[in-house]
Amino acid sequence: MTRPPIRVLHFADAHIGIETHGRIDPATGMNTRLLDFLHRLDDIIAFVQEHGVDLIIFAGDAFKTRTPTPTQQREFAFRMRDLSALAPVILLEGNHDLPQQDRKASSVEIYDTLRVPNVMLANTFELHVVETARGPVAVGCAPYPVRQRLMDGAATAGLSIAQIDQMVQHNLGMRLEELAEEADAVGPEVPRLLTGHFTVQGAVTGSERQIMLGRDIEVPLSVLADARWDYVALGHIHKHQNLTHGRPGTPPVVYSGSFERIDFGEEADTKGFCMVELARNATTWAFHQVDARPFVTLNADLRESETPTAEMVDQIERTNVRDAVVRIQVRLTPESAALFDEGSVRDALKRGGAHVIASLKPDIERTQRARLGTSPEQLSDQDLLERHLLAREFDEGTRQALHTLADAIFAARFDQKTGE
Repeated sequence: MTRPPIRVLHFADAHIGIETHGRIDPATGMNTRLLDFLHRLDDIIAFVQEHGVDLIIFAGDAFKTRTPTPTQQREFAFRMRDLSALAPVILLEGNHDLPQQDRKASSVEIYDTLRVPNVMLANTFELHVVETARGPVAVGCAPYPVRQRLMDGAATAGLSIAQIDQMVQHNLGMRLEELAEEADAVGPEVPRLLTGHFTVQGAVTGSERQIMLGRDIEVPLSVLADARWDYVALGHIHKHQNLTHGRPGTPPVVYSGSFERIDFGEEADTKGFCMVELARNATTWAFHQVDARPFVTLNADLRESETPTAEMVDQIERTNVRDAVVRIQVRLTPESAALFDEGSVRDALKRGGAHVIASLKPDIERTQRARLGTSPEQLSDQDLLERHLLAREFDEGTRQALHTLADAIFAARFDQKTGE
């Protein structure tokens, strides 16, 4: 009799606590960006309630920092409670969850301490056979690789950083190989899933590099593209991607990606989670997009414009900025900058329903200043005056008039020196 596939929901990188580009929500007193991430968790819970799953894999990084606030812990706990009431949850430890000192508790260890029903903390390299409503699943857990734990007390005196990294990478590969061997021994009919929180060589990275803690260990894809696994559920990289796409005979090695945008580095990224139909040698999966907060960049070169404000406002009105975090990058000359009204541009963004104006800082061209790159001692009186006028941002007409007046002063001073 053919076993029915196990329905697995895979998501990662919640980063609860990111509040950049947010504002205080008067109804809750919380930052709107914190609410964005919590609402995406609510979207996942609603999906599970509607469609049903047998197993939930959270592939690491619950919080932005190792020391979340009580409010952040409470709000995440509410969501874990709701998810665990629907299906068993594997809660993998990511790098942002780890304490700075090895013996201290991680930000998610409380779930293990309190023995929260249906929540399994995965903070060691270990294989678990999880009983689900549709049968057992072998789950190999690979939390974020900590160098000290992977070195197994090996002596490192006299070794270079590169040599130590090679040892760590080798030991990590051995741990992953052991997990695959244990999964293979469970039985030929039991589907197997590996979940890990690390960087795989060849993965397209994104904003996680800006908030990464410490130096990363990269895992070769060949270690994971192993037919002994039916699906590899990854966290840590925020961009959704399947690293074995188009490679027959290998399991899907998938980063679900973060489910909410961190910053403008993820402006174009699609956000969501993965729904997996896990079966031995016959796994299928699909990515489900969520309605993440839009980030919008407006670029405008208005150096030659006689009406820069009107042109910028027109671009805003032609762009959907509703509920978006918006930044404006506009190039101007000193002349066009004098005609550019930032207040009118901000008003246009507010009328369009922008959530937050992240930045509006015109880039004013300084071509003349660039040509005056020599030291002051080497500059003529007129060149020194030009540098001063540019620094004070006088327009070209005013500068020319002042140069004309200065010519007479410089000439009179020269006459006094020569006695003529």
